[in-house]
Amino acid sequence: MLQWIRKHRKALAGISVGAGAFFAAISFITYKVMAAEETTASGNNLINIGISTGDGNDMASVLQMLLVLTVISLAPSILIMLTSFTRIVIVLHFTRAALGTQTVPPNQVIIGLSLFLTFFVMSPVFTEVYDSALKPLSNNEISVEEAYETGVKPLKSFMLKQTSTKDLDTFFKIAGYEEGSVTSEDDISMTVLVPSFIISELRIAFIIGFLIYIPFIIIDMVVSSTLMSMGMMMLPPTTISAPFKILLFVMADGWNLIIGNLVATFK
Repeated sequence: MLQWIRKHRKALAGISVGAGAFFAAISFITYKVMAAEETTASGNNLINIGISTGDGNDMASVLQMLLVLTVISLAPSILIMLTSFTRIVIVLHFTRAALGTQTVPPNQVIIGLSLFLTFFVMSPVFTEVYDSALKPLSNNEISVEEAYETGVKPLKSFMLKQTSTKDLDTFFKIAGYEEGSVTSEDDISMTVLVPSFIISELRIAFIIGFLIYIPFIIIDMVVSSTLMSMGMMMLPPTTISAPFKILLFVMADGWNLIIGNLVATFK
């Protein structure tokens, strides 16, 4: 024990000095805080914390701020569920998988491209929502309820154009809607329209993904049969077919074809 202490006496001395400095700093801070409290108490400098009721305009501003914060917190979910983002990002992932490039383009590029394409497709809807709901609300021309009812109409129209009747009927039955009770867009609840829209988007995206896979599967089959006929069974067909897939994709201007036709699928 004595030998260990002699061997590490320099380190122990450093630790002792550091601990002493730490406790000295804590003592100094505590003394300053207590002195400040005594000064505040002697001077009767009290801090009043309260909530002013204010007038109606202040309350409206608070409600608008809460609404904005709520929308910001739900923005990712709104972007995924109520826009064209779902279809676009799934089709781009299918394209990468069909090419067999695994991580090229990376996820950041796919998500970024999907976001910009979503803003491009949804720009007329967003403009209409801003002009009819957000702008009058910011000018205190309409209430929050009126802004919601007005702003949701363009989104409903867009979503209904992309939603199949079969999916709507399915959720109408689940929700207990009576036959013939829905006569206009206003009669369709968002709780029914949103899941119907998402299912329709998933089905369309998978159909497009299947069509994208077909030419690349043909290349894989040709390469595999060629390698088997040459007796080169130990060579992975995916390694040989990958350059041919990329060459075909570039020569056919694949990105232009896929993005152009994908955007055109939105009515």
